[in-house]
Amino acid sequence: MRTDARKTNRHPHDDAPDTAASFRKLTEMPHGPERDALRQELVRAWLPMAERLASRFRNRGEALDDLRQVAALGLVKAVDRYDPERGSAFESYAVPTVTGEIKRHFRDHMWTLHVPRRVQDLRNRVRFARQDLMQTVPGRTPTLAEIAEKAQLSEEDAAAGLEALESFTALSLDAELPGSEDGYALRDALGAPDPALDVVIDREAVKPRLAALPERERDILYMRFFGDMTQSRIAEELGISQMHVSRLISRCCDRLRDQVMQDAA
Repeated sequence: MRTDARKTNRHPHDDAPDTAASFRKLTEMPHGPERDALRQELVRAWLPMAERLASRFRNRGEALDDLRQVAALGLVKAVDRYDPERGSAFESYAVPTVTGEIKRHFRDHMWTLHVPRRVQDLRNRVRFARQDLMQTVPGRTPTLAEIAEKAQLSEEDAAAGLEALESFTALSLDAELPGSEDGYALRDALGAPDPALDVVIDREAVKPRLAALPERERDILYMRFFGDMTQSRIAEELGISQMHVSRLISRCCDRLRDQVMQDAA
């Protein structure tokens, strides 16, 4: 019975190797191949612990293999920074170091939208508070005031944390909107530049310059570009040659373009 109880209450890192002597030796060794070999040996010895810590963060949107690599990086940092002279066991230093490295990975690399660190912290506090409240007030969603009180935050900060709950991932533009039965997606609700706006701007810019033209030249431009008349028909209408009409149109357009560009400059 005692043996079974010990197995049941076994600490998750009870299989940790006894490396106290190796760490003391590591701190006394000069930099070189032998020290590097001992350092690698310590990392390999504690790698199972790092992988167990990584597995606690599975199913959070990141591949387990990537989390194990991040945890291994944290373990290397712990081995390099651990000082056995402080008297604490390596495990007590390595666990928060590896866990912190994994949390930093989520904080810095897993957010689709850039969210300030303060808001990320508010998000975590609000998330835990809401989870606790949903167990104590079943049947309804906790109010903002209840969440703020539970998280010991102001209602303004609690609201910011709630908004950040939806910022971890972004909605695809191809995702269908809720309640849509015809495939209406978010991209269909996005606007696009209206090319007619450029035409309006151009017309307003050239309007005073057109008004300043001589009457005959103004009439020629109106018949050509607003009446959609050919140059030969304009020539017949005014009793002049088509070549003369062509030269007048080119000269007027060049003059208007130069004047509008000068006004813009």
